[in-house]
Amino acid sequence: MADSSSAMAALLALLSSLTWGSADFLGGLASRRVGALRVLTVSYPAGFIAILPIAIWVLPGDPSMDILGWAVAAGAVGAIGMVMFYGALARGTMGIISPLTAVMSAGIPVIVGLALGETLGWLAILGMLAAVVAVILISRERGVHLRSSPLSLGLALGSGVGFGFYLTVLGLAPIDSGIWTATIARAVSSVLVIAAAVLALRPRWSSPFPWVIVLCAGSLDALANGIFQLAAQRGDLAIVAVIGSLYPAATLFLARVILRERMSGIQAGGVALALAAIIALSIG
Repeated sequence: MADSSSAMAALLALLSSLTWGSADFLGGLASRRVGALRVLTVSYPAGFIAILPIAIWVLPGDPSMDILGWAVAAGAVGAIGMVMFYGALARGTMGIISPLTAVMSAGIPVIVGLALGETLGWLAILGMLAAVVAVILISRERGVHLRSSPLSLGLALGSGVGFGFYLTVLGLAPIDSGIWTATIARAVSSVLVIAAAVLALRPRWSSPFPWVIVLCAGSLDALANGIFQLAAQRGDLAIVAVIGSLYPAATLFLARVILRERMSGIQAGGVALALAAIIALSIG
């Protein structure tokens, strides 16, 4: 029964990774056109509207007062992290921003999971190391390392820390809470980014706005958060977080198909290594 639960957790974590990668591609694309904060003022409320019916009717849980404080804190940290992440994507190259954020966001849940007593076999440890290397290889692009600005790198690292704490809170939510932690956190994030836009930037909407792209990005991102919460409730937080951090593979695939970006041999090797890492983490 435990093996079945672990396999389901790994599958859900992989699904959250693919969904996050798709959302990040769309969000980064839109941020380059109209700016990160303007995108989030639409994508976050859209994500909340998309995930709320699921929390109520599809995956009902107990939204107890015990999770309220953690969900509010997660929403605040998540909003700050996402603003930094989209800002980094708008200023830098997706192939550099994604792996930095992914590695940082996976590291914090792993540390917390091990501190709480989770134990890992040698195969799982090898899978974690392979996943980190895979993310770096998948996102490698010729020449961009030398041209990356310190600001974009700093934003990527900061967003990774924020995401790491956010995922940790989702992973520690009670199993009977459904996806309410992710849902409440998304509501809090929506309020914060809208307030920031109104009070700080007062964005103008005269320029063409990519509504479809932004709405899809917000819905997919919120859905990925809910899926990750379900995965962490059914498996070890350390393993689930690493599988979820493989989302740059989906971003790369979409960039290859839609933007016609070429995949190098190193990147192809990274994809193969990522698949091997998923298998190792699933059975290790």
